[in-house]
Amino acid sequence: MRAGEHLLNVWRRFDGLPMDNLVKAWNYERAGLKKQRSVEQMREHREAYGLGGNCFDLALWLIAEFREAGIEAYAVGSELSTEGAHAAVLALDDTGRRFLCDLGDQWIQPILVDSQDPAFSDVPQSGFFPGADVQLSAEPDGLTIIYQRPGGKLSVQKYSLDPIGEEAFWQAAEYSQHQLGKTPLIEVRVPFEGEIAHWEFDDWHSELSTSKGLFKEEPAASFDAWVERIHERSGYDRDIIEEALAFYKSMD
Repeated sequence: MRAGEHLLNVWRRFDGLPMDNLVKAWNYERAGLKKQRSVEQMREHREAYGLGGNCFDLALWLIAEFREAGIEAYAVGSELSTEGAHAAVLALDDTGRRFLCDLGDQWIQPILVDSQDPAFSDVPQSGFFPGADVQLSAEPDGLTIIYQRPGGKLSVQKYSLDPIGEEAFWQAAEYSQHQLGKTPLIEVRVPFEGEIAHWEFDDWHSELSTSKGLFKEEPAASFDAWVERIHERSGYDRDIIEEALAFYKSMD
């Protein structure tokens, strides 16, 4: 179920890079009419400020990195051009096997999705998603993933594996950049006691999801303390965090 080194070498370039809407809010007034950043802009913003982006940013960026490495890759997604849209990537290894690569949901590594491949298994898999085992089920119209978390908690997600055309995907990405939402969100993979855990700040609450369970953190004592906590977890520039949080605070 695991990808080979050729794919992983590209994937690992994004280790520790968050998914969030903070960058979206920070960039909104700066961007002019078109809000979706180019891949070159995203690279520059990471170099200068440590920034990641939302699921569309990360998918577009990952596709570009794969293609520059000679790897075939294309966008997939669900509910495009709605507030519930999600974007991910399918990449093909040198034998043509397809791997789901989802930075938007902060997967630890790509996973094989070709159910006819001898290496494919429909039993729960560990080491692919922070704080959960994943079980894949092939469907006529795509793929269903069951997330099994400590304590027996289950959640289900469906993916279409059909390629999305580049123009349509960029249009959906542009739509997404205009949907700022009302609450701040940032998610990032972090090391924790020998594993990769999932840290999330959402609507002024933060928590750590691990294989041992969910650990809710004490609320930060002040606005500045939230800025510092997010900076420590994400590596983002403090001024950008402060500006984005102030934007969402103004919507309370």
